[in-house]
Amino acid sequence: MKSARKVSRIQLGRPTLEGAGVRLLRAFGNADPLLDPFLLLDDFHSDDPRDYLAGFPWHPHRGIETITYMLHGEVAHGDSMGNKGVIRPGEVQWMTAGSGIVHQEMPQEPPDRLLWGFQLWANLPAQQKMMDPRYREVVRRDIPEVNTREGAKIRIICGQVEGVKGPVQDIVTDPEYLDVTLIPGAEFRRSIPAGHNVFAYLIQGAARFGPDRQAAQEKHLVVFEKGEEVAVSTERESARFLLVSGRPLREPVAWRGPIVMNTEEELDLAFEEYQNGTFLKNSKRH
Repeated sequence: MKSARKVSRIQLGRPTLEGAGVRLLRAFGNADPLLDPFLLLDDFHSDDPRDYLAGFPWHPHRGIETITYMLHGEVAHGDSMGNKGVIRPGEVQWMTAGSGIVHQEMPQEPPDRLLWGFQLWANLPAQQKMMDPRYREVVRRDIPEVNTREGAKIRIICGQVEGVKGPVQDIVTDPEYLDVTLIPGAEFRRSIPAGHNVFAYLIQGAARFGPDRQAAQEKHLVVFEKGEEVAVSTERESARFLLVSGRPLREPVAWRGPIVMNTEEELDLAFEEYQNGTFLKNSKRH
């Protein structure tokens, strides 16, 4: 019998103003041992263009990966490696900043005005912080879905479910990123490597988590303790949530704005290089 992970805490996201004036809900945004290697999760969800059209103009990243997942609406993007395009509903942009990248993400106003998506930051270990940047754009048709006998529909962005692998592979921290929908009255169990950290973020509906069946509703983050298995159940309504896990780095975190390193000296150097034009090591200038 696998040990079920208890719930450490359930927390509501915090309204935050980011970029050039984008209003969003920050599920978390700190270096937490129970969330390591993940640093930040933002939920941007609004049908008022004034909340998002200002977007995220050109800005740098170093030392992390940024993962953008769209549910509704579109975000146009471009970066210093020459990549550009549009992230559409059901699509993912997985960007490894590594040694440094400069990019922009600009939401577009859809006909119904609704924009909804998520951005997750994953830390890179010290040995890979200065790796060459890379960029992956995953279209909707390339993200497989699995339907289980227990009443779960699972979109597999990263990881493997019932022998089906997600399109994003070969990531340093061995993460799993699932979009899970449960019908009413469903029981869902997911094995997670014992040494990995895991969290769930409720997108819609309500569910109960862990062996104590703690209740959580949409816009709430559920952080789990150590164990081997995550248990989630629904009652009278359905639920949709992101389930994300990964191998913790257990390294010092020096974090300032869009750059995350291991020491303050490394941070100072990164910002100095950005100011003097030597920040980009393997990219074209925008």
